[in-house]
Amino acid sequence: MRIPVIGLIVLIMTVSAPDGRSQSNTRPTIANEEDFRRAMKELSNWGRWGNDDELGAANLITPAKRKQAVALAKEGLPVSLAHDIVQEKAADAPNILERVLGPVSPAGTGDRYQYTGTYHGIVHSHLDAVDCHMMVDGKGYNGRAMEDIVAAGGCPKGNINVLKDGIVTRAVLFDATRLPGKATPQGWLEPGTAINREDLEALEKLEHVKVSPGDVILLYTGRWKRRAALGAWPRETGFAGYHADVAYFIKERGVSFIGGDGPNDVIPTGLPASVPNPLHRLALVAMGVSIFDNLDFERAVEQARRLNRYEFLFSAAPLRIALGTGSPLNPLAIF
Repeated sequence: MRIPVIGLIVLIMTVSAPDGRSQSNTRPTIANEEDFRRAMKELSNWGRWGNDDELGAANLITPAKRKQAVALAKEGLPVSLAHDIVQEKAADAPNILERVLGPVSPAGTGDRYQYTGTYHGIVHSHLDAVDCHMMVDGKGYNGRAMEDIVAAGGCPKGNINVLKDGIVTRAVLFDATRLPGKATPQGWLEPGTAINREDLEALEKLEHVKVSPGDVILLYTGRWKRRAALGAWPRETGFAGYHADVAYFIKERGVSFIGGDGPNDVIPTGLPASVPNPLHRLALVAMGVSIFDNLDFERAVEQARRLNRYEFLFSAAPLRIALGTGSPLNPLAIF
């Protein structure tokens, strides 16, 4: 029996997704706390690799993935992806590394390094451990409870030491200054400029890359170029970075790690104060995706532009710190 055209139209218009979103526009947004809470559930990897898993999305980096990544080192050219450790206080550096030189003798000398506060924040290049550093409602990735952290005097599960054998995989460098209308004439994104998942999809086409499971994705905004030209600025001024909706891109593509040349979350985030650092929490807590903060891609982006190649072998190894919530480090891009 033929279905009348009018009836067919009505049928199409009344179909909707389970959460009330029309199938004609099924891509969810993250604009408020309700959206964030929904995304925490929708994107969760809790239990995916077992209830005792400590690696999170790093599980997606297989031996085969590493072998494929090694093949990207075509020129054999290594480039540091860390910024020089800040040793003088500035608007974005309330905590610094204190370097004290010991006695100098004809036989040599040594020095002492000590951070005046945490290396976490908006200036030091570091890797967040998958667990403990960020929590939602008192729980970290895979349901680790804050009470366990207090009892252990550190991060008992998913701490930075689970990555002691290093991270070797493929990286995709997203040069956000290539997006039409995003960058200033000087070549950087102004503070508060958000990069959405649609922007990453556009950059894939511009750069002729496709993010795949086990990748590290890195976002270049020109933060350090702007800092060199205009000076440091405080957190309150804002930072260019990922919008929270990039979490859906991360989950869909099977991204293992994310990184940026700032604190990763765009600041201001566009979400209420009740949802601080939304992408950090969605990545670390829900998905088990660790985060590289405050990397420096100035030299790497020069090479990527010269070679017209935005994928490369990525290598990083944190300090072996039992119970640690993260680590300063110096990742490498190898073209």
